[in-house]
Amino acid sequence: MLKSVDINCDMGEGFGPYTIGQDDEMLDVVTTSNLACGFHAGDFKIMADICAKAKQKGVAVGAHPGYPDLWAFGRRHQEFSQDELRQLLAYQIGAAWAMARSVGHRLTHVKAHGALGHLVADNEMAAQALIETIQKVDDTLILSTMAGVTLERLAESAGVAYVTEIYADRAYLDSGRLVPRTQPGAVIHNADQAAARVMQMIEESAIITQSGKRIPVSIDTICVHGDTDGALQMAKKVRASLEQAGIAVKPYCQPE
Repeated sequence: MLKSVDINCDMGEGFGPYTIGQDDEMLDVVTTSNLACGFHAGDFKIMADICAKAKQKGVAVGAHPGYPDLWAFGRRHQEFSQDELRQLLAYQIGAAWAMARSVGHRLTHVKAHGALGHLVADNEMAAQALIETIQKVDDTLILSTMAGVTLERLAESAGVAYVTEIYADRAYLDSGRLVPRTQPGAVIHNADQAAARVMQMIEESAIITQSGKRIPVSIDTICVHGDTDGALQMAKKVRASLEQAGIAVKPYCQPE
């Protein structure tokens, strides 16, 4: 059984006057935030506000870069060369780094969003683009990757510091990949179900798929998507279940 684990949440995914998720309340529950960098969602004011509040509450902040696709929230694939991927990643990481720095916080990690996140998980060209960008921009940043994917193996080979995550609110295929959002049951909304499932995966150190298959993985952090209906209640339930089991909930990288 793990002695400690992190809970992360994708945040800052509104735009201008439009709000998605309950970021302020979520910052009281989670220990790490993944900051939308303006491509799939977010803007300069939202980014600065999240960074400032995260600093006040001792929550770590990382870049959450995605495809430049506000219309579809970064959840549809786009074609880019490897150089272009490096550039769009560096652009967004730089923005997040600057916003954190501007309010006295610091950037701790990088976690790719949506369709870009699925691409870098198993496409070696894209995975290398992400790894190389981190190495060149700031090699102290930690790479957050889905557990058991190609990106994890390549990060290990490259000597890049990384953490592996499981999802509280997403179902898994027998391949260990997420059930596509277009399929029934892909997103889990019931907080009790999500918490029980997380605890089972933590206890068994394995991804548990829709069919009941177990895929052994290491688990460093648990993700609750901020835009999932009932996300705040789910995050609270997951945290309470972990703490009741004697598992400390804390950032995998302590913010300054």
